[in-house]
Amino acid sequence: VPFRGNTRVEEACEMYTRAANMFKIAKNWSAAGNAFCQAAKLHMQLQSKHDSATSFVDAGNAYKKADPQEAINCLNAAIDIYTDMGRFTIAAKHHITIAEIYEAELVDIEKAIAHYEQAADYYKGEESNSSANKCLLKVAAYAAQLEQYQKAIEIYEQVGTNTMDNPLLKYSAKEYFFKAALCHFIVDELNAKLALEKYEEMFPAFTDSRECKLLKKLLEAHEEQNCEAYTEAVKEFDSISRLDQWLTTMLLRIKKSIQGEGDGDLK
Repeated sequence: VPFRGNTRVEEACEMYTRAANMFKIAKNWSAAGNAFCQAAKLHMQLQSKHDSATSFVDAGNAYKKADPQEAINCLNAAIDIYTDMGRFTIAAKHHITIAEIYEAELVDIEKAIAHYEQAADYYKGEESNSSANKCLLKVAAYAAQLEQYQKAIEIYEQVGTNTMDNPLLKYSAKEYFFKAALCHFIVDELNAKLALEKYEEMFPAFTDSRECKLLKKLLEAHEEQNCEAYTEAVKEFDSISRLDQWLTTMLLRIKKSIQGEGDGDLK
């Protein structure tokens, strides 16, 4: 027979959950988040770890629409419970949600990076390598934007090397080596040349790719300090496969290192 006290806690718990769902229907997200949070704490008191974590996640999802920081606090509370239970895959998933809140709502890229890295670590530990790679590629893209090129290069090379032998992922590998080479290029032209030779040797299919041909043209243009040739090569590439924001940013950074180029653009 459960303690009378426990029954009352269970009743309170149910009431908070019902209230939370009613607040959700009314789109009163803060009140819903708060009620789920109270339910989560009571579940913990009743030693129902799993239910507590679920309620914290529900609280986080409600708060996401009203109070991003509070959403993160609730999701972190859920993560603590899941890692304690050894449920690392689900903890990783919630780290990604937190990273996305930092990206979109709070625009704190350093923190987003930290949560993507943590997610990647947990996925690796559970042998979910493709999920880990997805997170790492996010880290690399942001690291390069923040001018942490070495970090970006290491990730792109690592993921490229891991994917080049997989028949299904081979075509992605050329993109990762391309991005690694661009990061090298921003830092130092000679480094980029050596890296390119290394990638061609490791991954012969890279040599015939449009990305590799573009890199060679850009290196040549850079060596001759020929701005027109550089822009022409980029334009030609862009006409066949559109450059995204990240590639455009990196190609501009390299272009600025050609003498006499101020804040030009790629057109």
